[in-house]
Amino acid sequence: MSTQIDPRSAVSAKAELGNDVSIGPFTVVEDGAVIGDGTAVASNALIASGARIGKACTIHHGAVVGHAPQDLKYANEPTTCEIGDRTVVREFAALHRGTAGHGLTRIGEDCFLMGYVHIAHDCEVGSHVIMSNAAMLAGHAFVEDWVTIGGVTPVHQFGRIGCHAMIGGGVRVPKDVPPYVLASNHPLVFEGLNSIGLRRRGFSRETIDALDRTYQLMYRARLNVSQALDAICADATLLAFPEVRHVVEFVRASKRGIIGAPRLRG
Repeated sequence: MSTQIDPRSAVSAKAELGNDVSIGPFTVVEDGAVIGDGTAVASNALIASGARIGKACTIHHGAVVGHAPQDLKYANEPTTCEIGDRTVVREFAALHRGTAGHGLTRIGEDCFLMGYVHIAHDCEVGSHVIMSNAAMLAGHAFVEDWVTIGGVTPVHQFGRIGCHAMIGGGVRVPKDVPPYVLASNHPLVFEGLNSIGLRRRGFSRETIDALDRTYQLMYRARLNVSQALDAICADATLLAFPEVRHVVEFVRASKRGIIGAPRLRG
């Protein structure tokens, strides 16, 4: 197939389009935008100058990719918004480019970003991430691979979400969410291990049990975070698992602090 550009669209001659790209009616592709092979852009989208879109992506009606960030310090410096291969961007999502502080917003491969999702400037989003309708990342948020974020859920600027975590819908994320967990409620708290997701993705029973023991120490043993980390690191059988070591590294690196435990009833 050859590249197909609807005559009602406005595609800059200074944009870079790969093979087999399709551009729908009334879509604008600005100077300097890059669209990879096999990517389809539907109608009324804006592919702005900062967009760097990978191969075989699907950009739906009204989406905005690579537009200027909503940051008062931004002075029109050249920055980018990079999207990995096979990522789907649904209707009216807004993915902004970076600022001088970081230079780019990066979104990985095989992500599914539903309608009205917002990813702000300088965010780092891994691969296989699902963001449900109207989920929002404020500037400089960091999301690891295989994360699922429920609808209408805002993540605080500089917030961090660990891999394979699942966050409920309609909740605020003011602190870091560690890897492999379920998080929900008001305020947002640890609700358990994302064991179903881990089993579906091929994690062994031994690994899931080790992560469960790790989070028992973190959230159920009435220890503070430092004490829990010490207890985890003192257990060689736990540290034998790279997933447990990643939990320790993630929590130690937290600057905002991690989400808390649910309040005990009764």
